[in-house]
Amino acid sequence: MKLLKLVPDNTNIKFLRWSKPFYVVSFLLIAVSIALIFTRGLNLGVDFVGGQMIRVTFERSATAPVAELRDEVDALGFGEPIIQQFGKPNEVSIRMKLPEGSEDNASLADEMARKITTAIKAAHADARIDGVDSVSGKVSGELFGTGMWALGLAMLGISIYIWIRFEWQFGVGALLALVHDVTLTLGMFALTQMEFDLNIVAALLTLIGYSLNDTIVIYDRIRENMKKYRRMPMPELLDLSVNEPLSRTVVTSLSMLITLGALLLLGPNVIFGFTAAITLGIFVGTYSSIYMSAPILIWLKVNPKSFVPTESDIDRQERLTRERG
Repeated sequence: MKLLKLVPDNTNIKFLRWSKPFYVVSFLLIAVSIALIFTRGLNLGVDFVGGQMIRVTFERSATAPVAELRDEVDALGFGEPIIQQFGKPNEVSIRMKLPEGSEDNASLADEMARKITTAIKAAHADARIDGVDSVSGKVSGELFGTGMWALGLAMLGISIYIWIRFEWQFGVGALLALVHDVTLTLGMFALTQMEFDLNIVAALLTLIGYSLNDTIVIYDRIRENMKKYRRMPMPELLDLSVNEPLSRTVVTSLSMLITLGALLLLGPNVIFGFTAAITLGIFVGTYSSIYMSAPILIWLKVNPKSFVPTESDIDRQERLTRERG
């Protein structure tokens, strides 16, 4: 039985032929994303703007009525709640943003919590309130700053690692690809105003790891081919290095997209933003590995002879002596 191949053997797609137009498009998308972030801003969730978490247990139910709870709390007019299972199937946590003015008047947050718990008890006789926890906006703001620092340091650390493993030009290419991927993903959240919380920070870190993995595979193939084909022009060598692992790239990305597509269509709303971020990340991560991290090596004057050790006069004399002897 003949195996199905999504990508034929010995593909020879001229990726580098379109590198300049794609670079223009990429930098335009980065500029638009940055503009959206500064103009529209990110719709920060409870994790980053402060809020209250109410823990509820439904003592006579096997599972918590999450859908009903969401409608009941949303009808109170305090905004859309974030409801997740918390421990057992009949235990949930309800997270709400702090009402406006609560930083100056703490009673507003207490009143919101009281109305929510009263409504839950009135609608569900078996509901037991296990606790009400508040997170101030100041603490949440510090958490947002820490999350952004984590993203930045992760990208910088990855670039340094690639610099050490390959050469500094490869580190610059990897950093450019990561900046491209993260910026476009943040731009999507600024455009759609989907809630940006700690789950999205986790998604961005996952995206960085995926993009790095794809980039390293291509960079490793470039390094091997630079040793094998000393006289091959650099654009042809890069095209060859991208085409060789193309089957692996397509199969990996497609298998992940099938799973993520199922989660987008059938998964719970709680992880929709997380799933959307990774789904976009698969596309931009694969694209940036081919059209961002590879072509920049040409502009950084990398060629098959760039990393060949220079022979000193003494080494040359010793080599000639050995050859004559």
